[in-house]
Amino acid sequence: MRTLKEAKIGETVIVSKLIGEGAVKRRIMDMGITKGTEIFVRKVAPLGDPVEVKVRGYELSLRKADAEMILIG
Repeated sequence: MRTLKEAKIGETVIVSKLIGEGAVKRRIMDMGITKGTEIFVRKVAPLGDPVEVKVRGYELSLRKADAEMILIG
């Protein structure tokens, strides 16, 4: 499986699973990123951190470490 960090700019992906535990996983879910959610990758910073995405109609910047916890299909 690929992670959100590996997605290309302009790609629309679907979340298949969240890795991680406790507060970190809860924070990602609170941002609206849950299984089955559609994510559009808008931009990636030159060094890969952060990743700017569009989720549920709003724009969000994710750290590289958080993007690695989101498995996509």
